[in-house]
Amino acid sequence: MKVVIISDLHANLEALAVLPREYDQLWVLGDLVNYGPNPAEVVDFVRSRAKHVVRGDHDQFLGHDDDPRCAGRFRELATASGEFTRARLTGRDYAFLRELPLQMQLQLGHTRFWLCHAMPSDPLYGYGPPESEGWKEECVRTPAEILLVGHSHVQFMKKVGDCLLVNPGSLGQPKNRNNLACFAVWEDGRISLRSTVYEAGTTIAKVGNMPIRQTVKEDLVELLRTGSLPEQRTGNMHMASLQK
Repeated sequence: MKVVIISDLHANLEALAVLPREYDQLWVLGDLVNYGPNPAEVVDFVRSRAKHVVRGDHDQFLGHDDDPRCAGRFRELATASGEFTRARLTGRDYAFLRELPLQMQLQLGHTRFWLCHAMPSDPLYGYGPPESEGWKEECVRTPAEILLVGHSHVQFMKKVGDCLLVNPGSLGQPKNRNNLACFAVWEDGRISLRSTVYEAGTTIAKVGNMPIRQTVKEDLVELLRTGSLPEQRTGNMHMASLQK
């Protein structure tokens, strides 16, 4: 059994092209839309190919017309790209985003998995960097051997007690201070983290043609090009991720 696990696609169609061509199941940990130039195409890809999908905060924002709850410059990015996204999603797309579950438990063989976008106690907005002590409580309260989360756009894997905590990173907008598309693969009882080059230049060119403010374009391009905003490179990367 081979399972590809992705999160935080953010309407980046080119990043999807680097996923393994052969797998048994595709699991998606949320944030299909916003920020990127191809929201409808990404939703269609996930709807047609993913076995299991949970809802992210940007799916909540667009699907339920909710507050994006972003801070600082990320709020401006979310709002401006949200207007662009709304004009491109169909009624069927909105229904798909609205109906996504907040979290789910799955089992493969003898291994139990828990899937959510952020963390089990706050599946849409909870935030924890890799070193956070809060993960201990999250893992204790989760009835699974493997807890799969996204949201921070930072790829990591660590053992917390009897639980393996895995964040596949962001496929469409990585924040590991590089522009590699990140994902994870579960195969034959073992999980591994992957990162690979994708056609970021094509995505960047598409962002350049989006009908949004120039300052928003520049920030979105910088995120795709370098994996961070300018002030993030001299500040706290994890705090910046919180503002997404």
